[in-house]
Amino acid sequence: MSKIPVYFMPGLAASPTIFENIKLPEDQFEMHFLEWFLPNDKESIESYALRMTEQIQDENPVLVGVSFGGVLVQEMAKQMKVRKVIIISSVKSNTEFPQRFKVAKTTKAYKLIPTQLLADIEKLVKYAFGDNIVAKRLKLYEKYLSVRDKKYLDWAIETILCWKQKEVNESVIHVHGDADEVFPIKNIEKCIVVKGGTHIMIINKFKWLNENLPKLILND
Repeated sequence: MSKIPVYFMPGLAASPTIFENIKLPEDQFEMHFLEWFLPNDKESIESYALRMTEQIQDENPVLVGVSFGGVLVQEMAKQMKVRKVIIISSVKSNTEFPQRFKVAKTTKAYKLIPTQLLADIEKLVKYAFGDNIVAKRLKLYEKYLSVRDKKYLDWAIETILCWKQKEVNESVIHVHGDADEVFPIKNIEKCIVVKGGTHIMIINKFKWLNENLPKLILND
């Protein structure tokens, strides 16, 4: 029996190292890792997603996306045939955004973010997660948030806030932590809830994911 190809897309500014603890049975699955590349000027998410699909070498793959990567794999699935789409710590439509995202979009406050300063990992983390970030977690982000190009950050922040998808695709499998501080669970509909899972549960709840991802992929 041929192995099922599974492609993993990290979150905003993150590298594939966030998946370093994710292990799927090697006799059943073949794991591949996608990486962010620089967007073209004023590139739409549809165009970017189409370019990302060119990185996929297999037919009918499973796409797994974390956070903003979850948004991107949903856009990719509109442009290619996929076996399954699984999103983790993400959203299925802009109706699941927290209020602060909606306010930032309406006021265009995101245009005031000094993204050239966000190359400083501490400022990037504090912007995303607030000032109460602990030193231990900051070290994690230093390791995993490696895409710090200003052009990419400008594009990524505007693209996520302005995502137009209003309708939820019922076929998308959504795994979400009940302690997610970026996309609070109260705004999320129809998801598999991971108790104690935060926005970085791909890193610190990897045992749950290793146990359950194979079942989610194989179950019809």
